[in-house]
Amino acid sequence: MSALEQLIEALRRLPGIGQKSAQRMAYHLLQHDRAGAQQLAQALQHASAVVGHCQRCHTFSEHALCPICSNAARDARLLCVVESPADQAAMERTGSYAGYYFVLQGRLSPLDGVRPQDIGVRELLERVSDGVVDEVILATSFTAEGEATAHVLAELLKNRGLRSTRLARGVPVGSELEYVDLGTIAHALVDRRAT
Repeated sequence: MSALEQLIEALRRLPGIGQKSAQRMAYHLLQHDRAGAQQLAQALQHASAVVGHCQRCHTFSEHALCPICSNAARDARLLCVVESPADQAAMERTGSYAGYYFVLQGRLSPLDGVRPQDIGVRELLERVSDGVVDEVILATSFTAEGEATAHVLAELLKNRGLRSTRLARGVPVGSELEYVDLGTIAHALVDRRAT
C-alpha cells in the first residue's frame, strides 16, 4: 500500500469519514497544506503519547486528575454521569453545572456485546459510595442504548440508597412546534413543569 493509500485509510478510521471524504482530506493536506499535515501528525503523535484517563472521573487527562476533578470549588454532592469526554465537554460549555463528572466511556449495547462491566459501572458504584455524593445526574443520550444505560444505572443506584435524576427532554429552545418530531413533543408533555 502506498503512503497516500495509507493516509487515506488512516483518515477513514475517523467517525463519519468515508472513502471520498478521506481522499479529499488527504489530497488537500498534501497539495495545499503540508505544514498543516505536519502539525496534525505531530499533534496526533503527542496526544496519543501523553493523554490518558483521569483516575477519578475517567475523562481524558494529561495528569492523574483532570482539571475538573482537581477543582475543590466544585460541588462534591453532585455527580453527572456522561457517556464520553465529548458529552462532558458539552455539559461544561453550558456553564450551568458546577459538580463533578463520571465518564462511562460508552453505553450499554447488548446487541454489540457491551455489558455493564465494559463501561465502568463498577468504578461508578465505587465512586458514589464515598458518602459525599447526594445526587447522581444521569446524562446519557436519549437513544435506545442511552436509555437502557440510564435505566440500569438508576436501578443500581436505587438499590444502594442513592438518589438519581435524569436530564429532562423537551422542545429545543428557538424551535417551532410544527417542525419538532412527535416523540420530542410527547416527552415534553410528560416532563412539563409549572411556570
